[in-house]
Amino acid sequence: LQMPSRDKKHTNWPWDADATPLPGLEIYTKQDGKFFRDRQEIQLTAKEYEILLLLAANEGHVLTYRQIYEKVWGDFPSGGESNTIGFHICNLREKLYQAAPNAPFTIRSVREVGYCFEIQAEK
Repeated sequence: LQMPSRDKKHTNWPWDADATPLPGLEIYTKQDGKFFRDRQEIQLTAKEYEILLLLAANEGHVLTYRQIYEKVWGDFPSGGESNTIGFHICNLREKLYQAAPNAPFTIRSVREVGYCFEIQAEK
């Protein structure tokens, strides 16, 4: 399970460049975590930003609610984490859809387990 660091000096983001290679989006991890679509910044909350980075860094792997909660909130879940995470994912999906309605990626819900970031293959 990879969790990108927000520390600019000790980034452990899986890509070497300042901008991630996510199709349809530019994510500048070394510039205070800014997301852009066609040079327009997408305003994300700190939790939305961390959730998206965590899911994208673990692309193709299902992350459980517990894993997401522990990595993003830095705490042990107490039972309501699925609702908390679901709220942030819902907002994140809406913002990403508004910015890039035809983006070739999705945050897939795995019922009663968690979420998975997936990039669709080009046709």
